[in-house]
Amino acid sequence: MNPLVFYDANPSMFKNRPIGFILAVALIPAFGLGILILLYWFVKTRTVRLKIVGDEVELERGLLSKSRIDLDLRKIRSVHVDQSLLQRVFGVGTIQIFTTGDEAEFTLHGMPEPNKVREYVKKQSRVSAGAVA
Repeated sequence: MNPLVFYDANPSMFKNRPIGFILAVALIPAFGLGILILLYWFVKTRTVRLKIVGDEVELERGLLSKSRIDLDLRKIRSVHVDQSLLQRVFGVGTIQIFTTGDEAEFTLHGMPEPNKVREYVKKQSRVSAGAVA
């Protein structure tokens, strides 16, 4: 049986930094500099993927060499979401996942629908706490 994928996303380019995107496009006539910036930015955003499948959070990074973090939802202590006004308008933000200790397991910038992730983890922790009690 294939577990249900709840969330599967890469960081956004335009929505996360619309002014930077417009500036990069404006630099295209300047010796193609804007194209190089946009290409680097595109590759950088596509090499990061956050996925929530069943009761696991999976973070995969890398293009040629890969790094992967798998976290059990029951082990997540908290999810912090930070959004500037412009990020709120575009529906993106920074997600920090905490398990034990004071350091975040990982921080992802420009993720679409960050509150969806936070609410799902919160809901799953309540379900797990109810199952234990």
